[in-house]
Amino acid sequence: MTRAVRVRAFFALAVLALSLYITLTVPVRLGLDLRGGTQIVLETRDSPTAEADSEATDRTLEVLRHRIDALGVSEPTIARSGDDRIIVELPGVQDPREAADVLGRTAQLTFHPVLDTDPGTEPGAGSGAVDSDESGRPVRLGPSALTGADVDSAEARIDPQTGAGWFVGIEFRGRGGDAWAELTGKAACHPAGDPARRIAIVLDDKVISSPEVNASVACRTGIAGGSTQITGSFSREEARELGLLINGGALPVPVETVEQRTVGPTLGATAIEASARAAIIGTALTSLFIIAVYRLLGALAAVALACYGVISYAALAALGATLTLPGLAGFVLAIGMAVDANVLVFERAREEYAVRRKGLRSALTAGFRNAFSAIADSNITTLIAAGLLFLLASGPVRGFGVTLGIGVLASMVSALVITRALADHAVARRSVRRRPRLTGIADTGKVRDWLTRRDPDLMRRGRTWLAASAVALVLATSGIAVRGLDFGVEFTGGRLMEYAASAPVDVDRARAALADVGLPRAVVQTSGDGDLTVRTGQLTNAEAAEVDRAVGELAGGAEKIRDELIGPSLGDELRRGALIALASALAAQLLYLAVRFRWAFGASAVAAMVHDTLILVGVFAWLGKPVDGVFLAALLTVIGYSVNDSVVVFDRIRELSAANRTGGPGDPSIPGDPGDPGGKRKGIPFPVLTNTAILQTLPRTVNTGMGAVFILAALTLLGGDSLTDFALALLIGIVVGTYSSMFTAAPLAIELHARGNPPPGTRKRKREQGSR
Repeated sequence: MTRAVRVRAFFALAVLALSLYITLTVPVRLGLDLRGGTQIVLETRDSPTAEADSEATDRTLEVLRHRIDALGVSEPTIARSGDDRIIVELPGVQDPREAADVLGRTAQLTFHPVLDTDPGTEPGAGSGAVDSDESGRPVRLGPSALTGADVDSAEARIDPQTGAGWFVGIEFRGRGGDAWAELTGKAACHPAGDPARRIAIVLDDKVISSPEVNASVACRTGIAGGSTQITGSFSREEARELGLLINGGALPVPVETVEQRTVGPTLGATAIEASARAAIIGTALTSLFIIAVYRLLGALAAVALACYGVISYAALAALGATLTLPGLAGFVLAIGMAVDANVLVFERAREEYAVRRKGLRSALTAGFRNAFSAIADSNITTLIAAGLLFLLASGPVRGFGVTLGIGVLASMVSALVITRALADHAVARRSVRRRPRLTGIADTGKVRDWLTRRDPDLMRRGRTWLAASAVALVLATSGIAVRGLDFGVEFTGGRLMEYAASAPVDVDRARAALADVGLPRAVVQTSGDGDLTVRTGQLTNAEAAEVDRAVGELAGGAEKIRDELIGPSLGDELRRGALIALASALAAQLLYLAVRFRWAFGASAVAAMVHDTLILVGVFAWLGKPVDGVFLAALLTVIGYSVNDSVVVFDRIRELSAANRTGGPGDPSIPGDPGDPGGKRKGIPFPVLTNTAILQTLPRTVNTGMGAVFILAALTLLGGDSLTDFALALLIGIVVGTYSSMFTAAPLAIELHARGNPPPGTRKRKREQGSR
């Protein structure tokens, strides 16, 4: 065993040991869409006295943190997003009304002296103005003497003497105790029954209590000790809510709810169960397929695939990343993508063994060496898409980008370190060397054998393929013009509520029932399993409660399993962000490919990406499927997959072009390679080189595609409603992306080359010839 093999084996064992330790000791954090609960996104707004800058948002966050702690929610999270947004996650909270009301109210608490009563004046707010007390009687208030900032704590308590009647006990901080004593001392100088003996406690410009100072309080002395009680006709819930608001303090600036999502625990549990089932079945099918094709090395790749899953999970847990539903789908998808690197290596090793007539160990080493460039380029392009999702997207889609990025890095470790360590150890065994066919790389494979016999010239009709791509593009995009796009609430703003009905609900009856509660334009959809979806414009939580009641009465009982509210400003922002993400992905891919393959190949690959993107969007338009945040994640993944295929083909074209330029051994047994009886190959036309590259990489394309299809088919059939559209988009994308890499990008590269854009290295060759 060489030193390099020992180092790889030690590194693989160290990574696995650390990953297993993290997996067993650090639980991964589940998003609310998987464990159930409510997420509220608040946006701070300017007030007449304060600007909603980052400092004000930080102070608002701390006030909200106190309120959330007082709500008693288990494991809540609150974090700032940007300069003016705060994301609050409340696991287990299924009714967002209470949480939204407590979090969103500004809670401007003030304490005023009552000047007198003035029945002849209309009520109004402000110092010296007339307001209505808790009984609805008009009172005129003096200027505020204390604010909520002077309050240290507040707690709902029950009267210890009678055991009935709730009040709120208040503890003041700093000068608040002295100011309270001064305020009550002045009021105590007035006789009992005089309105001026009362103190008004005002919350958000509303008098919530105006008690009279007790007769035992001395004039000019007031209530000392830094504490007091707010009394009134409080129920337990009212006293508790008032205590929470006062205890939380006043928000420095107003806040507005721009996004609100509620997911029932049953939906999250179902999504986890369905994804786990799809992952197990899809991974098993993929592993069996790889073992059938590559035998012993395929079995070792299946072991490395299991190690990949452990490494990815451990990385998610170690980074503290939140695993969301799209992220879970990305985790499952990356299992299929992890096969790609192994397939690339094994196919190159097959070429080295069967064509170059090398030994097992030499062929395997050469396979890893020759495949590294394509593996690196294809994974970097996918990482670009994942990075753009993280930087430009938000919420669950951003989580998908994190999971996809981790999956790509883990797949490289799995293929280039773990698989190689296992394969090096296996081919070094004497028993394996005696039976080379057992390894799976001692023959060329059925796909390559078929191509060798047929030797098709796919690029002979390059313009026909381009015309077919144009026709497919027109048919797909016409769906956008004819049917339009059904944008989800993420991009339009509004509210989406989904119910699990106890009995089937007729859509027309549901629309009529919602019209009766004032929502005649609500969009109602039902599914085959009895679920009911209602999509409307902006609704308050009170209006949403009316929808809950109407649906419940109509269905004889219904459980709300999802509730999403997106503000119009956030919808516009997300729509802009989606367009920026797509444009940035195309520009970044073009830049990278232009650097690696020159601009002609980069332009061809980007044109194929645009082709795939428009076809996928058009198909979803024809099918009437929603275009939402999860679809955006699938779309950017398709872009990455499309580039992967194109990169593998272009990498082989680059390799063949270099050999064609310098001269190299002819390989007549490789499909599409005409060889040279003199042992050298020079001056082969570029279309022939391109056709050769496609045929040489086609076995990899077929085997990788089959591995991904097994995973996605399992997600489509077993992943549940929440993952079906995601998996369907990726299935369509894989088929279209595989086609476009061969029949759109490659013919387009030939056309650009014919118009004076040579392949990599040709310009250099011309300069060398000109200098002679």
